[in-house]
Amino acid sequence: MDTFRTKLISILERHDNIRDKLNTSLDLDQKEITKLSKEFSDISDLSDQIKDLFSKEEELKSAIDLANSSEDKEIREMAEEEVQILKKTIEETEHNIKVLLLPKDIDDDKGAILEIRAGTGGDEAGLFAGNLFRMYEMYSAIRGWKFEVLEFSDSGIGAIKEASASISGKGAYARLKFESGVHRVQRVPETEASGRIHTSAATVAVLPEVEEVDIQIDEKDLQIDTYRASGAGGQHVNKTDSAVRITHIPTGTIVAMQDERSQHKNRAKALKILRAKIYEAEKMKLAASRSETRKTQVGSGDRSERIRTYNFPQGRVSDHRINLTLYKIDKIMDGTSLDEVIDKLIEFDQAEKLRGAD
Repeated sequence: MDTFRTKLISILERHDNIRDKLNTSLDLDQKEITKLSKEFSDISDLSDQIKDLFSKEEELKSAIDLANSSEDKEIREMAEEEVQILKKTIEETEHNIKVLLLPKDIDDDKGAILEIRAGTGGDEAGLFAGNLFRMYEMYSAIRGWKFEVLEFSDSGIGAIKEASASISGKGAYARLKFESGVHRVQRVPETEASGRIHTSAATVAVLPEVEEVDIQIDEKDLQIDTYRASGAGGQHVNKTDSAVRITHIPTGTIVAMQDERSQHKNRAKALKILRAKIYEAEKMKLAASRSETRKTQVGSGDRSERIRTYNFPQGRVSDHRINLTLYKIDKIMDGTSLDEVIDKLIEFDQAEKLRGAD
């Protein structure tokens, strides 16, 4: 028996063993029950796929036997057709199992912190940054995720300098993590009288939302400054020192927050972003030291990498990492077709990882 089959059988045995423990063991404490329940949940889908594979393989043997032994031509042809269908089904199921066996990103089940900044292109870049922010907000609503604005620096004409949001929901980070990078737009600005196409850009960063248990930050490593909030457009002008700037001294990471009227709320939001940034920096450092791991990723995750172009005159969106072009820009910008891009990115990432695992 090959090692792949041996591994699949051991997974089935483990699945059954955990089920029996949870059903019959009375001496398990709550910590053990929680741990075993999570493992059981994690491998249940995999277990179902393995059982389906083994069942289909048995059906294939029977179909092959029938095709080889039957003297009835019509039955033989039906069996041969069934053999081809089962072979294709088995191949697809094996692929699904191999994908489920790939090492998981420990952050995939987490929520996400989304940051968007206007890049080159003046007001048009700010307007495009605002478009992207709304795209992810509408996409989150479609997925049933909670989208909470953390910061929103608005120029007053619908353009934003920078904005951030917390996106809470199972698997939000897993689906959004490949959105990090430079997004470029090509369109005719409303203020352009000659109808000339302008190119501008916005930077997107997606970080895993981390809790205090994921990363410990020592209070003595923080420099916290308060100041009076002010700003143009829709921002309030506060008469108290409610704005907060937090500097993490060891890494030099700085987060400023002034959207809330309460200093306490601004501090909480700033710490949320700070934790995510420090965690991500550590994660990237570790990934960079594992060069083989980096090769299997879709793009580098570097915010300076141009990943996608939105061409409004042609109605197309092109993702440069996987050479994907879709002519449905309106549906992507309103979030309804963004999954078509994200699904292809996830498929490509899985294929690269499978290639690296071979």
